[in-house]
Amino acid sequence: MASTSRRLLRTPWRNASRTLTTITQPPTASGSTAPPHIDPEPLTHFKITLRRSAISLGDKIKGTLIALGLHRRMQTVYHRHTPEAAGKILRVKELVEVHNVPASQVMTAQERRLERKAPRGYKVVGSRRNALMGVGVFKN
Repeated sequence: MASTSRRLLRTPWRNASRTLTTITQPPTASGSTAPPHIDPEPLTHFKITLRRSAISLGDKIKGTLIALGLHRRMQTVYHRHTPEAAGKILRVKELVEVHNVPASQVMTAQERRLERKAPRGYKVVGSRRNALMGVGVFKN
């Protein structure tokens, strides 16, 4: 059994280098090729959302979350792609959800607040419970 395991360690596939190949698409039936590829906008920011609480965790992890700007669950912040931000994210990777987004999708705190706000002109005029109980209803 020992000789078998030694033989497995010496197999040539462990030392083989990997090569990348590209696949080209054949022209369509009409003879034209696919439309030119439009480069998407570069991903320049991390969108970081705190998904798990850090209540019972150590002070270093809590400090890392504060350094990222995360204070409560489901809070989202944006950071540029930097080695410092990437290192902080790796420290708390079990607690956060991270997406790469382009600069056009980065929203300030005020923009996020306005997005959650009800549309202008919307107003609550009363509740069904109050109408059934006769509260706030004027009778002639």
